[in-house]
Amino acid sequence: MNPKYQKLGCKPADILLPRDCDMTKWAVVACDQFTSQPEYWEEVERIVGDAPSTLRLILPESKLNDADVEEHISAINAAMADYMARDIFKTYGDSVIYIERSQSDGTIRHGLVMAVDLEQYDYTPGSGSLIRATEGTVLERIPPRVRVRKDAPIELPHVMVLIDDPKGTCIEPITAASASMEKVYDFELMMKGGHLKGWKLTDAQMDALADALEALASPQAMEEKYGLTGVAPLLFAVGDGNHSLATAKTCYENLKKVTPEDQWADLPARYALAEIVNLHDDALQFEAIHRVVFGVKPEGFMDAFKAAYPNAYEGKGEGHTIEVVWEGHDGFITVPDPKVQLAVGTLQSFLDGYLKDHGGEVDYIHGDEVTKELGSKPGNMGFLLPAMGKDQLFKTVMADGVLPRKTFSMGHAEDKRYYVEGRKIK
Repeated sequence: MNPKYQKLGCKPADILLPRDCDMTKWAVVACDQFTSQPEYWEEVERIVGDAPSTLRLILPESKLNDADVEEHISAINAAMADYMARDIFKTYGDSVIYIERSQSDGTIRHGLVMAVDLEQYDYTPGSGSLIRATEGTVLERIPPRVRVRKDAPIELPHVMVLIDDPKGTCIEPITAASASMEKVYDFELMMKGGHLKGWKLTDAQMDALADALEALASPQAMEEKYGLTGVAPLLFAVGDGNHSLATAKTCYENLKKVTPEDQWADLPARYALAEIVNLHDDALQFEAIHRVVFGVKPEGFMDAFKAAYPNAYEGKGEGHTIEVVWEGHDGFITVPDPKVQLAVGTLQSFLDGYLKDHGGEVDYIHGDEVTKELGSKPGNMGFLLPAMGKDQLFKTVMADGVLPRKTFSMGHAEDKRYYVEGRKIK
């Protein structure tokens, strides 16, 4: 490892990219997208056909609870072994990949694909680790994902990790130099995903990046940005793929239990690939994550909500205002004088208890129109939440711990990270 990275919670990695493949068919969107729209994944299946594709190496979350999920997992592991045996991967040793992602609105998001150190990541609320979750982690969501990862020889990242770099010291100098770098891919993404380009960093660029990250995590930076002194530095905040990273952490911790401690540093599973993005990237916009509840009676739900929040009233006003949709209804409810910071917290704290007591299921939806379409079906309800300002993120995590789970999403579903790069974890 480059010694400059030893204390930074990240490092260059041996990155796998396919050779001689149709990259448009190779790359598919993150597995936790379009979970309530099976027709999306059916169309991806049609496009891919028999071509090499990350579709064969991941499990869409819509299939996570299938009765034959173990067969799905076995097929994934077999496909990974097959691709490795067929030598379809080229290894870029000890590398960082700089990427430019053209999004659905035409803007370009800039990122760095590299490995993050799971020893320096903790998703526990209030953690002082260098890498932290930004939202609550649902522990029961981890075990089924561990079953997918624990025997897999390769990982494919859809995790996106944020740095708070308002002066543009880390990624932006690389952007300016991309014309002179080695390009490793340049292709159109399927299903309206936009365009993706990638370049390999030089050794000098990786050294400069390490210096910039070290300065970003310094006590001076913590005081300048957050007005806090004597605090554990926060360098990386998980923006997307929190449960995926928590799963990698769990697999690593399980492996440590059966591995001598002097070998932990050399375990490939100690690290996880992620895309690092500057919070201040102009293309990075926080979108609200809405809720759709299935199997409920809207009138009874609303009566219980008003009982839980006696001052709540229908219509817009001061406080937390949430748009509520069900069959034949599209209106608003406002909770004045809320006890928590965000409207999502007001709704989620009620939802958790109500669904536990009365039954029903909830899904987390990206996009207003899809939420309204699903919420308007008989027996469903849709809740449209306001977006959180991204300038609140790091300061809130530093001061108060994690946000309510599924508080925000970075961009539309089509703009989520697509699986492209891989890395051996065994």
